[in-house]
Amino acid sequence: MKGYKQALKHTVNILAAVLSGAIAFLFIAYGLAYKSLPFIDKHFITLISVSASFIGALVIAFIVFYVLNKQAIHRLIICVLVFLDICGIVFFTICATGIITKINSIQALRDYIAEFGNMAVFLFILFCFLQVIVLPVPGSVAVAAGVALFGPLRCAIYSFIGIVSGSIVAFAIGRWVGYKAVKWIVGKDTLDKWLEKLKGKDYLILSVMFLLPMFPDDVLCFIAGLSSMSWPYFLIMIVITRLISVLTTSYSFGLIPFNTWWGILLWAIIAVVIVLAFWLVCKYSDKIDKFIKEKLKLKK
Repeated sequence: MKGYKQALKHTVNILAAVLSGAIAFLFIAYGLAYKSLPFIDKHFITLISVSASFIGALVIAFIVFYVLNKQAIHRLIICVLVFLDICGIVFFTICATGIITKINSIQALRDYIAEFGNMAVFLFILFCFLQVIVLPVPGSVAVAAGVALFGPLRCAIYSFIGIVSGSIVAFAIGRWVGYKAVKWIVGKDTLDKWLEKLKGKDYLILSVMFLLPMFPDDVLCFIAGLSSMSWPYFLIMIVITRLISVLTTSYSFGLIPFNTWWGILLWAIIAVVIVLAFWLVCKYSDKIDKFIKEKLKLKK
């Protein structure tokens, strides 16, 4: 009986991933089928093929890592598939309603958003808030969208409000009920191992992770809440790191274009440097932590 329940559970989980992938692809495909823009009309077959290949690869990867019992990876893939479902529904909606034809340039998009007045600002702040707590989207992605909508300065202000407020709520959830939530996302063994690694060094490593873009804010805030980090330190750290990351990300997207070879190359270099910086901090965290503590003792 127990074996039957386990087999049923595995089957349901795999079918859920397949269904999620199918929903994402169908909405994207139906959105593309409207061929609302010349670019979509010209590259329709290519866009359909890329979408199907990418989503199919995600579903296959989920099944492989699920069978291998790599909880952190297959649950992350599920989060990505759910996010693609949301993106697919939004994309289908703007294509089906003809909105996409009104936003064929950045300025046209900003003019269209301006028609909604303060409601557009509220919705963007709400999105940034939810991005931290429930949506599997790195903060830098939300900021990139905000730059296109509002320009770098207004985007920095709005996203800062949403991300910081969401971070505070997520930290509170992590402090009070977050263990079960994070355990589901990354797995009990993985979570306990990371908490053990972070013990005594959580202030340093988590601060660096919050400062660097492309890390999942929701998990980081939950883990910060689970760590020994105090409320005063978290509040000061989150305001400073978010202010730095939001400002640099907002203006970087405006200064470094994605439509030139040198812009793409520069973004690739930045991504490599970020990953390398975090790897170095993790690898030499003991020495860095010891150095900082020694310096603080000398100052005292």
